[in-house]
Amino acid sequence: MTTTPVPVLPDGSPAARRGLWNRQLSHYPDTGLRYLYLAITVLSTVVLYYELYVSGSVATQIITELGMSFSYFVWISVAGNAVGAFASLFAGLADRWGRANLVVGGLLATGLIILVGLPHAPNGVAYLVLYVLLSFVEGVVLVATPALIRDFSPQVGRGAAMGFWTLGPVLGSLVVTTVSSNTLDQHPDWRFQFHVCGVVGLVVFVAALLGLRELSPALRDQLMVSMRDRALVEARAKDAGSASEPGGAWRQMLSLGIVGPAVAISVFLLLYYALVGFAVVYFATTFGYSDQRANALVNWYWAFNAISLVVFGLLSDKLRVRKPFMVLGGLISVVGTVLFAVAATRPDTGYYDFALYFVLGSVGGGMAYVAWMASFTETVEKRNPAATAVGLAVWGWTLRLVVTLSLVVLTFIVPATSTLVEKGARITAVQQEHPRQFAIVTGIDSALAARVRQDPADRNALAELLGQVATAEGAGPVQIHRAQSVVRGGQLAAAQTVAPATMAAIQADPRDTAAQADAVKQITAGLGVDRAAAVKLLAGLGDPGTQQGLRLAVRYAADLKAAPTAIGKRDMAYLTAHGAEVAKAARDNPRQWQTWWWVCVAGQLLFLPCVFLMAGRWNPRRAREDERAHDALVDRELAALRES
Repeated sequence: MTTTPVPVLPDGSPAARRGLWNRQLSHYPDTGLRYLYLAITVLSTVVLYYELYVSGSVATQIITELGMSFSYFVWISVAGNAVGAFASLFAGLADRWGRANLVVGGLLATGLIILVGLPHAPNGVAYLVLYVLLSFVEGVVLVATPALIRDFSPQVGRGAAMGFWTLGPVLGSLVVTTVSSNTLDQHPDWRFQFHVCGVVGLVVFVAALLGLRELSPALRDQLMVSMRDRALVEARAKDAGSASEPGGAWRQMLSLGIVGPAVAISVFLLLYYALVGFAVVYFATTFGYSDQRANALVNWYWAFNAISLVVFGLLSDKLRVRKPFMVLGGLISVVGTVLFAVAATRPDTGYYDFALYFVLGSVGGGMAYVAWMASFTETVEKRNPAATAVGLAVWGWTLRLVVTLSLVVLTFIVPATSTLVEKGARITAVQQEHPRQFAIVTGIDSALAARVRQDPADRNALAELLGQVATAEGAGPVQIHRAQSVVRGGQLAAAQTVAPATMAAIQADPRDTAAQADAVKQITAGLGVDRAAAVKLLAGLGDPGTQQGLRLAVRYAADLKAAPTAIGKRDMAYLTAHGAEVAKAARDNPRQWQTWWWVCVAGQLLFLPCVFLMAGRWNPRRAREDERAHDALVDRELAALRES
């Protein structure tokens, strides 16, 4: 907790007028109303993040229907975050319009964009423009909401308050995945997700319009450590001439002690933002999950993250320290992310293995983030309580700028995903419709198949090719060996050379010497071998093992010939043109994503040293001593005011 004496800003304003625009309170609200304003702010934050993240749950559908590439979809996020970054700075400047007004107006704008705008976007360009507009509004409002949380929560209790505020992005993500995983089967059109989200947004807009208020500048620009400070804060606010307005807020906030922690938490959250935007795409392209299954899996992350935010926010308040929670939470998050990164190249990783890694990462991440958020607002207050909005604007700008740069880097690290999303969907559809034929045409070596077509008498090439067909069909080593042996040994060619009538006569009467003589002549002429070799080949055709090998080889050859016909000319042409590229992308995709997950691990490790730049104690005992000293100071100031 910080206990720096606070300069007083002159207010000079009468009691705040009530109305839809004038929302300022001239007195610090009682507990019931304070909780109401905090609840509306938290609810608004949840909905705003729900609106911002809803597209991620149906990303593959949006990309396909609007004719985007995966890279283009990522660049939409890049553009949105870039605009949102500078909108955050604008929020610091626009604070004079009222923090509550920014929230209310933003909820109306975003609700209409989600409900009416984005679902009716005719193409990728229109979607880009609307998403950028959405991101601008979000960038403004999502600086105003933590400022309101800070205003209505003294430092003793700030951890719990920020715990509920940081539920915003987490519950927003959880709502996205919960709604989508439970409705996509019944409502497969991606627009349904936007319609539900838009309606929810407008309902919350009405609640904020009617119920949200904010403190007057004279109240909110002071440091409030506990509710015991209320009388002193209100007395100072009434004394318009007791202090002068502090200046240079931007200069004070653009310092290492503010910007450093803002950068640190931004890189710490790289994993979070990757999961928000691309979890569905990642699990679909790497592990073959459906949209519904991927969203259900990520629910584990959001649910445990939400719990940890509240629990550790309350615990940090109880112990009066933030820094130990940041360090311990950061280390736990690193462990979970390392395990997740290692699993990226292991296709046998189970659903619940991923769930366990998500639980570790989310609990650690929640512990670190809620403690950081409380500590950051206290660090800003230590420098200048009146500059809270500016400090949060710097944080919002830094966060979105880092996310923007990370998304740019991501497009270069995972190019295979773009190939799989753009070209893999059609190939996957062919695979699902014709699984056996697809396995054959994609399981054989195209160069080897061309050799066989060019020279059908090349027994070794044909044997190898039929072995690949057998492997694609799931044959065992014994079956593959028998089929290949009759090809390499010439028995298949001999059986195909003998006329069907002659072969039928021999099968009807194995002692028919005339039929046998005809068969030997046909083999000699057809294969260009001498009589002794022809006799040996004919005799071998009667062996039961050879006959089984012949049946297998004939079946594999027939399957190879029929596969392209079953798939169809157009799909075969598409497979021929893009099959190899998609297959390579499928091999490269897990390793490329693993690289990105290691980048996220590095970001979490870089977060740890910046804890030392922030305000607050490490030792709970020392923190309580500071609190008692502050209480004594408040008592003295109140006594002095009563005497004057």
